[in-house]
Amino acid sequence: VRLMISIDQIIKEMDLEGDPSNHRIVVAMSGGVDSSVTAALLVEAGYEVVGLTMQLYDYGKALQKKGACCAGSDINDARLVSSKLGIPHYVLNYESIFQDQVMNDFADSYLRGETPIPCVRCNQTVKFTDMFDRAKNLGASAMATGHYIRRKTKKGHLSLYTGVDPSK
Repeated sequence: VRLMISIDQIIKEMDLEGDPSNHRIVVAMSGGVDSSVTAALLVEAGYEVVGLTMQLYDYGKALQKKGACCAGSDINDARLVSSKLGIPHYVLNYESIFQDQVMNDFADSYLRGETPIPCVRCNQTVKFTDMFDRAKNLGASAMATGHYIRRKTKKGHLSLYTGVDPSK
């Protein structure tokens, strides 16, 4: 497998001052390939990496699911990858937050005749607000995911944009 990005490019893209070893990076780990590779590349670049995985469903029922967002077997996959990388891994029990901020909102929106997209709502709340707050509480300099994004700074304000590759 040939990587399309070098370690030097990763360090440049992180845009953090000083040596990578002076920075803790929290990686939102879904258990999938993209977030696992992200964690591995950051470890290889010399950052202190911490893996976080969200548990959004009843854990007992979630163990039966594979491939659904933040399901039980995916949590175990993220835990296994973290172990192999030698990084700490924490599972965040966000079941009640997910129910309140995503599922209840989904049901209310649906009853109003709208066509809700729960993944968008989850990204706006649980993933990129609650999880980001947890990363800050862990003293992270940054949070990384396996998502293909571009970030731009305009007038001191950081924004996220879709990735260069429209198929991602």
